[in-house]
Amino acid sequence: MTTPSPDVHCLPPLLHDLLPPYRISGATGAVLLRVQHVLDTRIAPTAAQRDRSGGYPHQAIAALKPTGILALAVPVEWGGMGVTQDLSLEVMLRLAVADPAVAQIYKVHDDLLREIFAYAPPALKAQLAARILGEHIILGMAVAENGRTADSFLQTLARPGPDGMHVLCGRKIYATGASGADLVAVSSFNPVAAQQAGSVRAGVRMDLVPRGTQGMVFHHDWNRMGQRATDSGTVTLEQVCVHDSWNALASDADLPQHVALRFQAGFSAILAGIGIGALRTVCAFVPRNARPWGAAGVEHAEQDPYVRRLLGEIGADLFGAYCAVMEAGRMLERYEGGQVSRGAVAMAASAARSLATRAGLRAASDAPSAAGARGTDAAYALDRYWRDARTVSLHDPVEWKNAEIGRHLLTGWLPKPGLYQ
Repeated sequence: MTTPSPDVHCLPPLLHDLLPPYRISGATGAVLLRVQHVLDTRIAPTAAQRDRSGGYPHQAIAALKPTGILALAVPVEWGGMGVTQDLSLEVMLRLAVADPAVAQIYKVHDDLLREIFAYAPPALKAQLAARILGEHIILGMAVAENGRTADSFLQTLARPGPDGMHVLCGRKIYATGASGADLVAVSSFNPVAAQQAGSVRAGVRMDLVPRGTQGMVFHHDWNRMGQRATDSGTVTLEQVCVHDSWNALASDADLPQHVALRFQAGFSAILAGIGIGALRTVCAFVPRNARPWGAAGVEHAEQDPYVRRLLGEIGADLFGAYCAVMEAGRMLERYEGGQVSRGAVAMAASAARSLATRAGLRAASDAPSAAGARGTDAAYALDRYWRDARTVSLHDPVEWKNAEIGRHLLTGWLPKPGLYQ
């Protein structure tokens, strides 16, 4: 018999032996163990209440901050953990099992860190890393705008001000995590800089605006059927002054070509996590509370062969989605290491999104049928899983992911880098 090393940490299984314990060593493992403890004792037990009340989950994020989770994606050379992208996806998925709104807020922080540390000036990287490590600050995002199409992002304007300042004016929507963030990543466009350089790219900025900056107003108008505790509402910028030292995106910086693919992989992790959360809740409910159907001829609901078949099939779907999400994370790592093409990562990310969308929605919708009519009692809040999964799934159409895979298989076509592909 082999004795595990005392340096190896074991996270609990997600679905018994179908998704068994997750083993990880070292300081990162210790952080994840602390995170899991907070999820199990503080966040999961209160998720249904946050769903009912909405608003930013201040207490949940405050409970997570001391665990060290916010430094996981900070590169090692800047003092962080520098975890792999599949491990970040594992964290997002486990957060989503407990509370998918908290998972999406963390996802924004993780995505932004990986993006900003790829192109920000060294001085800003040093300052950002120091604040994350020393103060446990969290990043939020105010990027999306209400343009004619979903990828219109040049309406918030930046104009030069005195003493190395720029003044931002505009309106943002879907600002996930912004209202409770310590720094809000705000995209804007400086048409003067673009005209002078003869390039639209030269006018694009990404400023990290400190919370409390005058003129940055959070409207708390997020009123959707799911993901209610993300507080992903409107942010207006009314003559917001920000120093150029907070602009993470230098005009000559090389932009990473796989940001959108990482973004999609994170949504896949959340969708799979929602499905796993729904299945776990139903599997705990059935033996304790469900009544067996008379024609089944069994004493207990968990003995019903149709209940077993349904939940087993959903579990198998989620197993496939989980594996696809983790493979997408590994492919992102290989791409950054120069081992695979962007096209290969795009196919993996699209496949993960397709599988996770179907598996998550089916688990959230169909697993409750095993609970019977008793499971519809508001006290069990089973409906939140479907509302959350449906809301996340609509972020951008999964049909486009399937179509891109099909087009590639038929013609060899590969998607060009873009905001959603």
